[in-house]
Amino acid sequence: MTDKPIPLFDAWFGLSILPHWHLHAWLMFAIWIVLVPAVVALTRFGKPPPSAVGIPKGSPKFGRKLYWFTLHRVCLFVLTVISVVAGLMAVTASNGFSGTLHAVFGIGTLVLSALQVVGARWRGTHGGRDPEQGTPNRPVFTRGDHYDMTLRRRWFEACHKTVGYFALVCAIGAVATGLSQYWIFGIAIALGFVVACWLVIAIVLEAKGFRHDTYLSNFGTGAHHPFNKARIDTISGDGAT
Repeated sequence: MTDKPIPLFDAWFGLSILPHWHLHAWLMFAIWIVLVPAVVALTRFGKPPPSAVGIPKGSPKFGRKLYWFTLHRVCLFVLTVISVVAGLMAVTASNGFSGTLHAVFGIGTLVLSALQVVGARWRGTHGGRDPEQGTPNRPVFTRGDHYDMTLRRRWFEACHKTVGYFALVCAIGAVATGLSQYWIFGIAIALGFVVACWLVIAIVLEAKGFRHDTYLSNFGTGAHHPFNKARIDTISGDGAT
């Protein structure tokens, strides 16, 4: 790390701005140890309980059935953009990639988070209950990658969830190794406290049954839904080859 003026601001704007590493540290800590895990926890434990109708198309984006997904998309996009900008500013202030463990973990976090944003475009079509075409007594279901749980959707979910959790692991590594370069007592204490809190919160919410199956929450509990039927057939042995 250096305390010299940031070259980018000096070259582009003629401004002599010193790097504030403590602000960088607190910002990244807030984003990756507090806010991103909060959104992940909301996504994991905030889904509506499975019902007969699931989440019909046209449901209010901030209504009980869909607010968790709206916040998942909006918040993670905004937090990713902020962290990428902050990370690039740190690289510029350091006169390029330093090659330290902190830099490796930090760049890894930014790359994985950017892949999450870009990769979300490959989630495929949704499908499911369409209230515009059907009635409560005669529902109509449209095809979709998610509703049919196509191979594309299965690979997307496998990649999206795994890459997301690896990004959080890299973020913890970045914060821990960052402290070895620029010690901030408050962050060190907060890191241990917040991680312990997330552990307890996850255990409690899991034990109380707040984690619901995504497919059941989205499309309903009916055995006629493609993925529900496939799982029932697998359990009963009807789907065996």
